[in-house]
Amino acid sequence: MLKEYKTITEVAGPLMLVKKVEGVKFNELGEIELASGEIRRCRVLEIDGQNALVQLFESSAGINVAESKVRFLGRGIELPVSMDMLGRVFSGMGQPLDGGPEVIPETRLDINGIPINPAARDYPSEFIQTGVSAIDGLNTLVRGQKLPIFSGSGLPHAQLAAQIARQAKVLGTDSKFAVVFAAVGITFEEADFFISDFKRTGAIDRTVLFINLANVPAIERISTPRMALTAAEFLAFEKAMHVLVIITDITNYAEALREVSAARKEVPGRRGYPGYLYTDLATLYERAGRKLDSKGSITLIPILTMPEDDKTHPIPDLTGYITEGQIILGRELHRKGITPPIDVLPSLSRLKDKGIGKGKTREDHADTMNQLFAAYARGKEAKELAVILGDAALTDIDKLYAEFADSFEKEYVSQGFEEDRTIEKTLEIGWKLLSILPRGELKRIRDEYLDKYLPKGE
Repeated sequence: MLKEYKTITEVAGPLMLVKKVEGVKFNELGEIELASGEIRRCRVLEIDGQNALVQLFESSAGINVAESKVRFLGRGIELPVSMDMLGRVFSGMGQPLDGGPEVIPETRLDINGIPINPAARDYPSEFIQTGVSAIDGLNTLVRGQKLPIFSGSGLPHAQLAAQIARQAKVLGTDSKFAVVFAAVGITFEEADFFISDFKRTGAIDRTVLFINLANVPAIERISTPRMALTAAEFLAFEKAMHVLVIITDITNYAEALREVSAARKEVPGRRGYPGYLYTDLATLYERAGRKLDSKGSITLIPILTMPEDDKTHPIPDLTGYITEGQIILGRELHRKGITPPIDVLPSLSRLKDKGIGKGKTREDHADTMNQLFAAYARGKEAKELAVILGDAALTDIDKLYAEFADSFEKEYVSQGFEEDRTIEKTLEIGWKLLSILPRGELKRIRDEYLDKYLPKGE
């Protein structure tokens, strides 16, 4: 029998103080029973002697301090997990949202997870084909990697996220592939977009969706990514699946963290975010990876909108330190109608060289990737020079590079949100574009590959 306390002394916003408690632990779940019999949930944020500061998952409106009672459940937040989760839509607290029955759990897992022993981690090395040329060809995603997408408000990161979730696959393996998709602090309209897009394309069958709407209290926003990663750990390490986790939008998560921190009157760090933001983000991102004794893996794509498109803002800045690169969406490309508007020059995948080459993608991948980067960078410089000095100031070879840069954006980067390109198709487009330039300019590609792959008669 759980002990009940009628010692609530004050309620301030999402926080409530309960006095004279015994044996209550940090992060423990609690239930508040109102005079009407209504039950609301809470979590222990702080223990000071016999005083417990708890945070409400629902609104504090209507709580009568004298007539309400609290009981603590002796456990943290847990997620019931089983293979039946695939194809289902849940709230940020793991409640079914699709009208289906509750999941009959194989087990219940603490949503804070168990850290992977660094010595038991396996190095990411297998190519994941997303079907998006700017990622597959130039900033390759590798199984077990953490590769965030940095976006700005109004840019189509939601469409790109849905496209990657639909199209991603590990080539040359018979292991099962699943997607865990967590939408944090989004509107009804965005939630409807994701659910209907996954249902329309059939991707829902291999997907677990966690939807946290903007109108629910901040505390649920903090638990949503952890719910998703817990589901992913079960599928990856218990069921040996390749799991791709997409979390959008980490900025909403960090805002909720700031809101809770301010309510607790903690000393703020940069821009009002708590000083432990780095540590907190790391506890999420570091749950991705591969284990030496497991066939499964978790690959993580967190998506975050940079306030005012500022890469030095604390959220993208700290995320960049913890993860292995970043894919950056560019506003200028978006204005030109390039979809997806991936700005390949500042984007980076630190593990791309581990997932490409013979036996993984194709032998010429690394050389063509380096050559495309170099040619596009020079083409952009030539175009900037032409803006200042006019076309007459460009040499003939500069004009070819400028033409290459335009064609590269239109044909290679831009492909729409429905086209699923194989890696062979991506490499083929790359070679076609490189044929715009004289062979003597392709200094980063070995002669044997030029002879074999460069289109003849160009």
